[in-house]
Amino acid sequence: MTPIIDVQQVNKAFGGLRVINDGSIQVTKGSITGMIGPNGAGKSTLFNLIAGALTPDSGRVLLDGEDITALSANARFHKGLLRTFQIAHEFSHMSALENLMMVPSHQPGENLFTTWFKPRLVREHDAKVRRRALEVIDFIGLYHVRNELAGNLSGGQKKLLELGRTMMTDAKVVLLDEIAAGVNRTLLGDLIGNIERLNQEMGYTFLVIEHDMDMIARLCDPVIVLAQGSVMMEGNIDDVQNNPEVIEAYFGGSAA
Repeated sequence: MTPIIDVQQVNKAFGGLRVINDGSIQVTKGSITGMIGPNGAGKSTLFNLIAGALTPDSGRVLLDGEDITALSANARFHKGLLRTFQIAHEFSHMSALENLMMVPSHQPGENLFTTWFKPRLVREHDAKVRRRALEVIDFIGLYHVRNELAGNLSGGQKKLLELGRTMMTDAKVVLLDEIAAGVNRTLLGDLIGNIERLNQEMGYTFLVIEHDMDMIARLCDPVIVLAQGSVMMEGNIDDVQNNPEVIEAYFGGSAA
């Protein structure tokens, strides 16, 4: 079966420092794949190469069999490759609901001509987007703060809103960048539950960078371990946690 994400022998250097060295990973459609590694392993760089924020010096990135290596992050978004950020990127002076309504591209209201001469089309489309946004904000458990300014939400609520934004378009793959960072345990449970529901009920594929190993253990199979810019191993969480090379990479020696 063709992987939905296929990173083939990617290399990336900054100045004379090679950060990714022949990095190759595959993400199976319908999976929740984890990517872990010690600080400086190259996780964020590889993540950004997949998302389109960086261009590899060599190698290829494929999405559902299509070479997207030269495409911008925006072009990848339109092909269904979405990402969240470690620090939430909300529109702070707009409501939570309005943040969701901003996501779909090519809305008629964005065109001045259409706004002036086809107001009914604009109103009908806006109503459709609003209905979808209300469904999404209810799904992620933020209906009670739908009219609150996004900048006033807690860190965990902002992460839930980021996840909700991925539901406002036709996502094939969602890249989650340390989504647990700064989230309290209660909201983290909601976040994990929503990711599981999106995966199981809607068929979302996820690639997750995360330091919270409890979250990785609950969500991810397989787990890919990076070290010094290369893939060290891939397996289930038990294999990873019991691998002596992984223990060495993380702790510099055997576990106590």
